[in-house]
Amino acid sequence: MLYEKLLNLNTRFKINPKNERCQMPARDKDTYCIRSVENALSLLEALAEEDSKCSLSQLSQRLGMTKASLFRLMATFESHGYVERHQGSSEYQLGLAAFEVGQKLLSRMTLLHKARPVMSQLVRQCNETAYLVIQRESDALFLEMVDNDQKVKVVSQVGRRFPLESCAAGKLFLAFAQKTNRNLINKQPHLADELEQIRQSGSCIDENGVGDGSTCIAVPLYGSSNELVGSLALIGPSFRISTENIADPLLPAVKAAGEMISARLGFLGYSLEEKSATVGVNA
Repeated sequence: MLYEKLLNLNTRFKINPKNERCQMPARDKDTYCIRSVENALSLLEALAEEDSKCSLSQLSQRLGMTKASLFRLMATFESHGYVERHQGSSEYQLGLAAFEVGQKLLSRMTLLHKARPVMSQLVRQCNETAYLVIQRESDALFLEMVDNDQKVKVVSQVGRRFPLESCAAGKLFLAFAQKTNRNLINKQPHLADELEQIRQSGSCIDENGVGDGSTCIAVPLYGSSNELVGSLALIGPSFRISTENIADPLLPAVKAAGEMISARLGFLGYSLEEKSATVGVNA
C-alpha cells in the first residue's frame, strides 16, 4: 500500500531516481482562488462604487451574502481602517486606509508621472477638464483628472468605469485594439465604420458619452513598446465645446498633448523635443 502511494506521488510530481527538479502539475489560476477573500474584495468594490453610505441590508441584497458574513467582514475591515461606520448608525463607507493604498499605487505609476504635467498645461491652454483613461477589462477607467476653473463644468468622472464602446476614450481601445479586445470588437459589428474613422483620424469625439450635455475629445497614448497604454480625454459641457472650437484650437491641442505624453513614455513615433516646444512642457 505504501509503495502504491509513493508510486502515485512519483507520477503526479514527476519524481525520478536522478533527483531532478520536481514539477507541480499545471493548474489554472482560478483553482487557487479563496472564496472568503473573493467575498471581501467584492465587498470593498461594492463600497467603492457607492456615492453614499451603505447599510448591511443593501449590501446583502446586492452581493447575495448573509448579513452575518458581511458583519464579520466589515468588523475586520473597520479594525484596519479600510471601512468606516457612521457614528450612531449601521451604515458603512470606505475608510482612509483604502484611500492611502490607492494613492501609493498611483504614486508609483510611470504613466501618471509622465502625463500629469502635460495634462496641466493642456487645461491651462483650453480651460476644460483633462482626464487620463486606462482600460480595465472591458471598461474604460477614468484614472486621473486635472480640473479647470470654469464655473460650469461636467461632474468629476475620476474612478468611474464605462463600457469601452460607450464613450470616446473607450472606443480608442477598440479602434487600436490589442489581441485581448478582438472578442469585444466582434460583439460590436455596428461599430466597424466608426472604429475605422477613429483609426484614420487618430482621435475620437462624442457627445453624451459620460453624461448628458457633455462632449469628449480623446486621443490614444502609446508606450515605449509601441503598445496602447491609455487615452487622453478633454471633457466639457457641449454648449461650450462647439464644432468650431473642436476644429481649432481644442482638437489640435489635445492631439499635441497626447503625442507629448507618448514621447515622454518612450514612444519613438513622436519627437520629444518637437512636442515639448509645441505643448510648452519641459522634456
